[in-house]
Formats: sequence, C-alpha cells, structure tokens
Amino acid sequence: MKSVFKIAALGLLGSLAIASTASAALKNGSKAPEFSAPAYLAGKPFTFDLAGALKKGPVVVYFFPAANTGGCNLEAHLFSEAVEDFKAHGATVIGVTAGNTDQLAEFSKNTETCGGKFPVAADTGAKIAKEYDAVLPMKPGWSNRTSYVITAGGTVAHAYSDLNPKQHVQETLDAVKALEHKGS
Repeated sequence: MKSVFKIAALGLLGSLAIASTASAALKNGSKAPEFSAPAYLAGKPFTFDLAGALKKGPVVVYFFPAANTGGCNLEAHLFSEAVEDFKAHGATVIGVTAGNTDQLAEFSKNTETCGGKFPVAADTGAKIAKEYDAVLPMKPGWSNRTSYVITAGGTVAHAYSDLNPKQHVQETLDAVKALEHKGS
C-alpha cells in the first residue's frame, strides 16, 4: 500500500513540474533582461549581444535544454527551416542553451540542426535562463524549452514554454507577424 502512495506522490510531483514549465516565463510587457554570451554561427565563434541585435528589429530568443539531444535537434532544425520567414518579417533568431555548451560549434553548423542559418549561444551555469525564468525544473543547470519574442524596444511580446519542440517556431513566427500589425 505504501508503494501505491509513493507512486501517486511521484506522479503528482511530476505533474506539478510539467505544469510549472508551462507557466514559467516572463510575462508579456516585461522588460527583457539584456545579455551577451559566447555564440557560434556556422561553427564560427563570436559574442552575441541582445542590445545590438534589437537595433535591427525584434529578436526571437529560444531556450533549449541541450545541444545534440533529440528534441533540441528537431527544434533547431525547424527554426533553421523557418529562419528566412523570420528574416522576412525583420526578426533575428538566437538559440540559447546551458546544456552541452562544449558541442555548440558543431551543433551550429550541422545541417541536421541549425545548418549555419542562425546562431546559438552558450549559457554556462544557466545564468541567462534564470533571468528569463527558463530553467528546466527537473535539471536546474539546464535551460527549459521556452521561446520569447522580444520587441525592438526590449519588451517581451510573447512567451511560450513547452517541452514539446514542435510548436515553438509557429508560436514565435505568429507573434513576430503580429508585431507588424501593431507597428512595433
């Protein structure tokens, strides 16, 4: 009987962790924390600076748990397929992760992931993820799968958090398109 209660308790805790990931995000209208981070584009290192990117227009900052893992590879590939759509609407895309940061150079140029089409940044110690309320609850040193659309003025226009990687591109692209209609 005790094992039934343990299983039920673990199930409840798991449900709470999943529910908290869906709501854990900065709210629309919040000031997006500024950051710079070591990054790679097509395997070449540089420093990504959010403030500099925002001078060109809105920025999609998508956090992912770790390079070279199934869901993260899929998500990166989906963003790479849509990156021209984002550019057509004036937006920059940047992936940010705290997991497997030593693999980002290769990850950034691999045609199965980013394909050299957009940069990925290393978030050692999940410091940026913490500022964005995008830390993976079950593995606190890693980023959660949370995507943000940040206006050129530096505010959060849209936040989407879901461990399933399949809707992040559509969610953020729709939000970027909506900015055009608002004149942001």
